[in-house]
Amino acid sequence: MTTPRAGCAVDADGRITFEVPGAGGLRLLLRLRPKKGQPEEDLHVLDLLAPDSADEGCAQAVLGADPVLAEGRWDVYLLQGTERTRLRPGPRDLRALVDGQPRERRGPLAVRVPYATKDGFLAVRTWLRPAHAEVGPVDVTDRTLTIAARLHGSPLAEGARVELRLRRDNDVTRTLEPQVRADGHAFSYTVDDTLDLDLDRDPGIWDMFLRSAPGAAPIRLARLLDDVADRKEVFVYPDAVVGGAVVRPYYTVDNDLSLEVKRAG
Repeated sequence: MTTPRAGCAVDADGRITFEVPGAGGLRLLLRLRPKKGQPEEDLHVLDLLAPDSADEGCAQAVLGADPVLAEGRWDVYLLQGTERTRLRPGPRDLRALVDGQPRERRGPLAVRVPYATKDGFLAVRTWLRPAHAEVGPVDVTDRTLTIAARLHGSPLAEGARVELRLRRDNDVTRTLEPQVRADGHAFSYTVDDTLDLDLDRDPGIWDMFLRSAPGAAPIRLARLLDDVADRKEVFVYPDAVVGGAVVRPYYTVDNDLSLEVKRAG
């Protein structure tokens, strides 16, 4: 039996239209992939309807732009009664996402990116965050790294700070002062020899956050607003030597930006 395929297209507002050949009257099931050993809990069902004027051989289901999907990875199935069949990807039109959607966003931020899993099935990667700081260019030289970003929503206030937090011990932090652009949203920060790292105690992974004002909740620095569902193996940066440490920026499996720190030599 041929595994059915679903094409999809995303518009600038984040709405996804799925097309499945010959599936009129059936339904589409999106299932949040549970953590290992955990039962499935979050399911979202869409009706597949024959379009009024498009290809009569395809049925369509529309996932609206409202932030109804929890953050994670949603596998896509064709649902017939209680029987589900996992779908393989057909054509994916992600052109509306490619330019990073430079327009201003306000929280909560909901992002959806359809993608093909490693085993060849269709899934949707979703993020749902109360606030967002989008990472832009990451410039790495032999001795420094400079990261540009943009805060969506409210502008940065006086006293805003970038915070590096040691992953294995969140009580260990370092702060950097961002250089804020005139619009109050775009900013950059630099990791160089002025960063005080205790290499006898503090090597490891440091996660990067923005505090947009003194006392504000931390916002995870991430790059989410384009068509790349899994950035870790795509955006690979070189090392820099900073204050006796080798540092390397990298994207996590959630497309958040972190810094690997280890002793030089």
